[in-house]
Amino acid sequence: MSVDQIPAVGDGEDEKAAPGAVTTTAAARRGYPVAPGYRLNVRSGPGTGYAIVRVLPEGASVSIGCQTPGTRVSGPYGTTNIWDSIGGGQYVSDAYVRTGSDGYVAPRC
Repeated sequence: MSVDQIPAVGDGEDEKAAPGAVTTTAAARRGYPVAPGYRLNVRSGPGTGYAIVRVLPEGASVSIGCQTPGTRVSGPYGTTNIWDSIGGGQYVSDAYVRTGSDGYVAPRC
């Protein structure tokens, strides 16, 4: 089990956005879903060595402001070193976010 994978503990709710998500005037940023069946660690930097600041619930979506390289992680969407900045100094591994691409889909941080 990957450090960034936590088996889901469902409560039956289908949450569309992470609680406390940062909202900006660029609300047109696209929301990308977290892999089904996973709760996802949000970290203070682009790697597994950074502190976990919160956990996204199963069914969450994230808005990606920019992407940066970091720790290589394997997840349901492959193995990658791309980390997605979701705002406020918070990062998630792109291996757990369905972007439809193995590469960058947002500007580099």
